[in-house]
Amino acid sequence: MAVAGEAQELEALVRAACAEIATAGELQALLEVRARFLGKRGSLSALLRGLGALPPAERAHTGEQINRAKEQIEEAVRAQRAALEQRVQERALAERALDVSLPGVCFPRGRMHPVRRQMREIAEYFHGTGFSLAEGPEVESEYYNFEALNTPADHPARDLQDTFFVESGAVLRTHTSPVQIRAMTGRTPPFRFIAMGRVYRRDSDPTHSPMFHQIEGFWVDEHTSFADLKGLLYDFARFMFGAEVELRFRAHFFPFTEPSAELDFSWEGRWLEWGGCGMIHPRVLANCGIDSERYQGFAFGMGIDRSAMLRYGIPHIQHLFEGDLRVLEQL
Repeated sequence: MAVAGEAQELEALVRAACAEIATAGELQALLEVRARFLGKRGSLSALLRGLGALPPAERAHTGEQINRAKEQIEEAVRAQRAALEQRVQERALAERALDVSLPGVCFPRGRMHPVRRQMREIAEYFHGTGFSLAEGPEVESEYYNFEALNTPADHPARDLQDTFFVESGAVLRTHTSPVQIRAMTGRTPPFRFIAMGRVYRRDSDPTHSPMFHQIEGFWVDEHTSFADLKGLLYDFARFMFGAEVELRFRAHFFPFTEPSAELDFSWEGRWLEWGGCGMIHPRVLANCGIDSERYQGFAFGMGIDRSAMLRYGIPHIQHLFEGDLRVLEQL
């Protein structure tokens, strides 16, 4: 090619490249323009490949012009790229701009679950009366859940229709009384404990759940009596339901207490079942290695969920465990 023609062709090529670069509104479009002019198959690359066909006298001069044109296009690409990146950054800043005059974002406040709140209040009450807190596993052996509590193998409570059995002869504890056995074994009276936690039974309706919460309390000493038990339960009931509450003790049978009673309390003009209580059976004390000729004690247990339902006006026990925020926010 003639030298003058080369110069004009390169100038036209640079002008066309700069015009397309200036109109590239996105980074991807800019990269595509660069590839058309500077890529392996681009216009300038084609010119560079044709240098070998030129006479030696023209080759150096033409190569210098092509390289200068390449630098001009690269500079235009860098400038446009910087402008596009600046535009993207400004757009992002504008979208995330902080308006300090706007009101703050109000996140929902967490609240303590009514059963957990009830358990904390109960623990505080019994701590104030000298009771310690005992704990035990929810998956129990049949020995701790039944046998040590004087519940024979043919007792209805040990049927599949009432108890959840798991592998290796274990059960999901049906009450918190196994904690009583674990806490008394290896200890010498006097002592008094409470135990709280989840228990499991095959029962489900608006007032029952296959999983619910119980509190267990027991006091062993040389001179504890049923009168001490009644006095403690009256005081506990007043703490839970107010000074006007009344209690009613009905004779009953439990394998682990003798004598035994079911306990009712008055609520809005009606009697409601609350739990069971009695003097700890001598055989249960003996199973724990305690001399039943010297020591005696009482025990009581009741559901925590029903108390929470009454105090917070919850009609169905399932509402306690479904996790519905619309229900929990009202408590």
